[in-house]
Amino acid sequence: MERKRVMGSRAGIKEALSALRRGGVIVYPTETFYALGADPRKRSALKKLRRLKGRGSSKPLLLIASSRRQALSLVQAPHSRRLRALTRRFWPGPLTLILPPKNSGLSRSLGRSDGLALRLTSQPLARRLIRSFGFPITGTSANPTGCAPARRAARAAGSFRSDLDGILDGGHTHGGKASTLVDLTGSPPILRRAGPISLSALRSVVPDVTPGSGHSPRWHRRASRRPKRA
Repeated sequence: MERKRVMGSRAGIKEALSALRRGGVIVYPTETFYALGADPRKRSALKKLRRLKGRGSSKPLLLIASSRRQALSLVQAPHSRRLRALTRRFWPGPLTLILPPKNSGLSRSLGRSDGLALRLTSQPLARRLIRSFGFPITGTSANPTGCAPARRAARAAGSFRSDLDGILDGGHTHGGKASTLVDLTGSPPILRRAGPISLSALRSVVPDVTPGSGHSPRWHRRASRRPKRA
């Protein structure tokens, strides 16, 4: 698809879907910033996304889903107590959860074999797009590594010249902080990145959430010993 900005109409979503299905990379809005979307099942799409982003293959990519069912279909123990409490309180919204994957091949292609990062977006246009696509898509911010994330489609597109396969314009996004990131691959849950949802808010539903040592592009892999289930 020729690189052009399309509004969030039915035709615009159709064009974005076509690009995703061909293995392309698109820009689309989320509840925080614009994101780079690609089909995580297509290695060529992930390779192109990483090239555009300037991001190495060892640095994990998160996925954004359109529904709780869609997100949790990809993980082990989808009905665990902590997971249920966090998703009921904070999804949809800016909470990304790192969860044990059902398919380690998928999570490995995204940068971490023992954890899959998922978020249920509250952005209506993004939910329509991903629901129609039928599978979560990547949600890394639409900016080259080291640059500020974009709140406008035009700014996001301008960072990548003519290399995008589609731009879905949903107007200005809210901005603010990147999503809160909580690791549920072991016990206790670990706050890997502070964000719009505070530690105190997380602890109001899961009291044993533990602060991590700060943000890491590798999400601070846990020790190799088998973790307890969340």
